[in-house]
Parts: sequence; structure tokens; C-alpha cells
Amino acid sequence: MDVYDLLVIGSGAGLNVAVEAAEAGLSVCIVEKGPLGGTCLNRGCIPSKIMIHSAEVAEGIRRSKEFGITSNISKINFKYVTDRANKTVDEDARNIQKSLLKGKNPKLIQGTAKFIAPYTIQVGKKQIKGKKVLIASGARSSIPPIEGLDKVPYMTSTEALRQTKLPKSMVIIGGGYIGCELGNFYGTLGCKVTILQRGNLLLPREDMDITQKFTEIWKKKFNVILTASATGVSRKDNLIYVTAKVGNRMKTFTAEKLLVATGVKPNSDLLAVDKTGVKTNKYGFIQVNKFMETSQKNVWALGDVSGVFMFRHSANLEAESVVYNVLHKKKHAIDYNPMPHAVFTSPEIAGVGLTEQQAKEQKKNYVVGKAFYKNTGKGEALNEKDGFCKLIVEKKTKKILGCHIMGPNASILIHEVLIAMKSKNSLELLKKVVHIHPSLNEVVQRAALDINL
Repeated sequence: MDVYDLLVIGSGAGLNVAVEAAEAGLSVCIVEKGPLGGTCLNRGCIPSKIMIHSAEVAEGIRRSKEFGITSNISKINFKYVTDRANKTVDEDARNIQKSLLKGKNPKLIQGTAKFIAPYTIQVGKKQIKGKKVLIASGARSSIPPIEGLDKVPYMTSTEALRQTKLPKSMVIIGGGYIGCELGNFYGTLGCKVTILQRGNLLLPREDMDITQKFTEIWKKKFNVILTASATGVSRKDNLIYVTAKVGNRMKTFTAEKLLVATGVKPNSDLLAVDKTGVKTNKYGFIQVNKFMETSQKNVWALGDVSGVFMFRHSANLEAESVVYNVLHKKKHAIDYNPMPHAVFTSPEIAGVGLTEQQAKEQKKNYVVGKAFYKNTGKGEALNEKDGFCKLIVEKKTKKILGCHIMGPNASILIHEVLIAMKSKNSLELLKKVVHIHPSLNEVVQRAALDINL
């Protein structure tokens, strides 16, 4: 049996920990069953955003008439679009693999890991033990128990990012982040998209003003079916038939392709973590404390498998905390605040902190400031009719509790709010800092100026 100072399972953000621990002098083994780089690089944020940019270009061409330019799209080379993304990420994954195989520490073992005892895993015929262990094994698509689904070809986000032919039509089960980002990509490039959403709004985790306006916009762009629960799936003549209960009626939807985007589940069960003394919650996510420690001494978990925040930037932050706690006796608690996110749809969305509905649930004494893109010089130049910035501020402390932006460059605009939230005088900072005129950032300042306390 091979024994290491640190055993790392998973090569996403876990790779950050493995490399830093090795550089600090620990003997490290990293185990990965798939391509190196984790979900974000191989089947998540990197390939999807490369592909989504092509959709953004297409949308810009279609809107060109608004700005006095007549243009049209003569051809979409869909294979080139997806190949461009996948060749990039595949090369990056291979480069990470080559780099690790050249070195002696950390030691790369490729294969499926399974715990056979605390601190000990089996990979093929090899048994590996770590004096300390980091579980960073990620998550996978959660497949709902829909009748007939196991008998028809369907895609998850993994397969949807590897297609080389643009389908004429697609049914997407799920109107959350993944369903909407991929729906935007395929729909904008010309696929007829139908989204079946169980609730009465798309992107239900967003602030109420965002979800309501976003759903309104998307119902005009795509075939959005709300309060729809898929009950059965079948295939006939190369078409997929999806039966769903929509309100009190049963309806059938037909398409060439079916995408299932109903959330994710952690890979803890595939690792047999029950044999380690590591506790999971009822959904299978590994329970961690503020030091990213599990219930088993000298075993940490981070990223999607722990389910605290399921973003690559949060996993990178967790990796920094884990590295410190692995290497030092004095523990370092992780500080997530503020933790932002973005949804790369059209319109683009970004958010941080509490939504207004959460502020109400927590009985916060708050006020709202709101400003629209169209009332700024740059917003008018972009002919942006729907975009806005919304701030939620605590009355007594003037502390920014949350910010929600919908519109062009929302994922960029949110960052000045993040910096402000780190300050004790967060609201005043946004109000008083000079903003370039005309720039989109003025919408953030105007939302702050909309608040009088």
C-alpha cells in the first residue's frame, strides 16, 4: 500500500491544494478518473462560455438594424462553434495531465477511487492511504425518475456541450441556471427551444424582480411552459415525445433532442464515503464546518461535493482555506462574504447577497434602490430597454445586503458592489466614488443614489 501525507480526490479546485501542498514539502497523491481540470474546465463554465459567446455574436448581428446597420447571418457552422470550445478545454486538460505526469510530486493516479476504510481508497488493484485526505470529487447531473427516460437518448449538460450538429428542435426539462444558459445558446443559434419549468418562474433562486422580468422576456423569445411537470418520455421516428402535466392538463411536446437539466447530485455515493466516518446530509452532500473539515479528523471536503456554494470561484476560495489548514496547526475559517454569481443568458444576470424575498423571510428592516440602464447615457446608446440594478440595504446600518443586476455586462458591473460590500460604509462608497460618464457603471451608482436614509 502506498502512503502519502495528503491524498486528494478530484482535480478541479482540488488540484490547487495538491500542488501547493506538494510545494510546501508534503508527499501528495491526486486521484482523478476523468480528464484533468474538473467540471468547470471540461464540461462547465469554460466550454459553455466560449460557445455562448457565439450566440452573443449572432444576437448582435440580428439586432444590428436597431443601430442603422443592415446585416444577416448567412450560415452558422455549428461544428466549428462547439469544436472551438472543446479543442480548447481538451488541450488544457491534456497539458495539466502532462505536467503532473512529468513530475514526481504530486503523484497522479488516474482511475476511479472508492473508499475501503478511513483514509484508504482502492483505485483498480492499487490501494492508497493518506495521512490527511481532501475530497473534491464534484457532482454530476441529477436525473429525475421520469417514466421511459431510461429508454430514450437524452442529453445532460455534458453531452449538450459536445454536439456537432445544431438540432432543429429541443425540449429542455428544467428552467434553472443550466437549462437557461444552454437554452439561450441553442435557441439563439436557431434551434426551436421548448423549456418545461415546474415552477411558475424561470431562474427561481434569483431575486423576485429578476425572475419575473426574465421570465416575461423569455416567454417572448422561446416556448416557455410554466408549471409543467414531465411525466413520461418516448421515442418514435427519430423524435422525442415528452408528456407533461401543465397545470391540470396533460400535454405532449415533440423535438429532435431532449436535454435534462434538473440539477446536480454529489459524487459522494460513488466514493463510498460511508466507509470513512464522513457524514453527509440527506441530499448526499458532505457536511463541512467553517474550516472545511468533515466529521472525520484530518479529512476535508470542498467544491460541489460539499454543496455550500457550487461555483468554481467559491471552490477556489475553499481551496485556499484547505491548504492553510492542512499545512498549519492554527486553523483559518473561510470567509465567503460576499459570494457573487452570474447567469450567462440573454439578458445576462448577476447577483450577490440576499434576494428581497430572503430579506423578508429574515425580517430585515431594509430599503430598495433601483435604477434602469435606459436612464443612463450608455444604456440609451445600447438601446437597452429592460436592464436594471437593484440594491437591498439595511436601514439602520446602511449595509448593502444584496445586489441584483440584469442586463449587458451584469457579471462585470457587480464587481464594484462586491468591493463596496467589503467596506464598512458600503452604500456611501457607491454613492461618492466618481463614475465615468457615460458608462454602464452609472446604473449601479444611480441605484445607490435612489436610497435616502
